[in-house]
Amino acid sequence: MDDEPTTAAVQRYLDGLAGDAPAGPVVRVLLDRSVHRLHHLCAALLYRSYPRLTQPPLNLQTEELLGAVVERLLKALGAARPGTVRQFFALANQHMRWELNDLARRLDERPPAAELRDGLVPAPADSDSGLSPDGRRMLDAIAGLPDAEREAFDLVRIQGLSQAEAAEVLGVSAMTVKRRLHRGLHLLAEGLGDLRPGTDTPGAN
Repeated sequence: MDDEPTTAAVQRYLDGLAGDAPAGPVVRVLLDRSVHRLHHLCAALLYRSYPRLTQPPLNLQTEELLGAVVERLLKALGAARPGTVRQFFALANQHMRWELNDLARRLDERPPAAELRDGLVPAPADSDSGLSPDGRRMLDAIAGLPDAEREAFDLVRIQGLSQAEAAEVLGVSAMTVKRRLHRGLHLLAEGLGDLRPGTDTPGAN
C-alpha cells in the first residue's frame, strides 16, 4: 500500500483505533504513515508564524519540533480517538501550537546572558518572542475567525496545503475551501485594514 494516498491511509488507521485492537501499535503506524505531512505542517507553522524561534538562542529546527509533536501525539492518542482525518490533523496542529507557544514563553522568560549585555539593544519587555504588536494582532485576528474559515486559512495560508489537499483533509469540496478562504480573507481585511499602508479601513468613507 505504498502508493496509498496519505489521507486514505490515515483514515484506515483511525478506523483501526476505533476497534478492539491495542492502540499502541496502531498509533505508531499511524504516526509513521503521516510523518511526511506532519513534517510539512511543522515547517510551515514554525517558519511562517514563529520565525523568531528559528534564530539564536533556540535555533529551533523543523525536525526538533516534529519530534516533540510526535511525542505529544503518542501521549494524546492514548486517550483521544479522532474519528476523521480532519480531526487527526486538527489535533496535531493544536499540539504544534502548544509546543511552539511553550517554547516562546520559555524564551521570553529566559534572562539575558550577563556577558552579552554590553553593546546590545535590549528587546522590548513585551517582545513575545520577536512578534510585534501588529504581528500579535494578526495572529489574534486569525484565531478569532469562525471555525470553518480559520481551518481553511490555517491549512492553505499557514500550513501551505493546496486548496485540493485542504479539501481532502476537511472532507469538503475544493470550491468550499475556496469560499471559506475568501470569506476568511475578507474578515481579516475588515479587522486589519488599518495595517495596510495607504489603505483606508474597509467600510470607512
